[in-house]
Amino acid sequence: MNSAAPEAPFALARFREGNDVRLGLVAGERIRPLGAEQLGSANLNAFLAAPDWDRIAALAAEDGDEWMPLAGVTLTAPVEPRQVLQAGANYREHVIELVAAGLTQNSDRTPEEAREFAAKMMDDRAKNGEPYFFIGLPACVVGDDVPLTLPAYSQVHDWELELAVVIGREAFQVNRQSALDHVAGYTIVNDVTTRDLVFRKDMKEIGTDWYRAKNAPGFLPTGPFLVPARFVDAGNVGIRLDLNGQTMQNGLTSDLLFDIAALISGASQTMPLLPGDLLLTGSPSGNGQHWKRFLRDGDVMTGSIDGLGTQVVRCVAAVGEPTQESVQR
Repeated sequence: MNSAAPEAPFALARFREGNDVRLGLVAGERIRPLGAEQLGSANLNAFLAAPDWDRIAALAAEDGDEWMPLAGVTLTAPVEPRQVLQAGANYREHVIELVAAGLTQNSDRTPEEAREFAAKMMDDRAKNGEPYFFIGLPACVVGDDVPLTLPAYSQVHDWELELAVVIGREAFQVNRQSALDHVAGYTIVNDVTTRDLVFRKDMKEIGTDWYRAKNAPGFLPTGPFLVPARFVDAGNVGIRLDLNGQTMQNGLTSDLLFDIAALISGASQTMPLLPGDLLLTGSPSGNGQHWKRFLRDGDVMTGSIDGLGTQVVRCVAAVGEPTQESVQR
């Protein structure tokens, strides 16, 4: 799936060339390969550790036979993260919707009581709390050139469009004041979730099961562009997801409970964030759980974030019937 160029003067992307994937520089409606010589680094993650965007800007201004029409190549995920961290419950209205929809361990409240409870909880958390993180598998990161296969063991696979931070130089135990110095750029991620696997049914005391709920193959469609941080006002960008042409999510990052600096600082206190890693910032309201409409065979999700372009993900049903073991999950 080819996507329109981002609004930024230039961006990075990865594209397929036969059986290989190459790094590319996108400028307008054209793309050119970036090898180690042009990049000034051995590979993408090495470049992101100490990005020289002025060098890339100079290449973007050049003409030459290396350029190809962007529409003529197949883009894939623009990053190769070694770690993926996801921020949970980071949009106020999103959490209120999930609690009101019954996705908690307490089923005694009415929807109105649940909304009131969640609103108070979010306001207190924004004032006194800390970011909440869980981890995803880098193997789930794919481009929107890969159809999203919906596992047969559930009928409640859901969408969560998110602004994703791409880490630049390593961040370990950084404070909020310096956190943004460790951002190389931003991209789009759809953090797909199987809702009925989020909470354990066999032992509720364990709580959430993010491994099974979020880590099926292809559950992190990413890209198609890595846009340098200098071109993105990440604190106030619009996030929109359309399902088959109907708008389901439409939010702003200004509604984040914990901003990007707080997320980077918080995540870096435990483990170093490495160049090229992804830090997902949360998803605004409007998920399938709210609409009581989940992903089906043939669905098309079109996700866009201001300045980062558009991601188009096509859903397909898994081949074959679920096994008895899967049904018992």
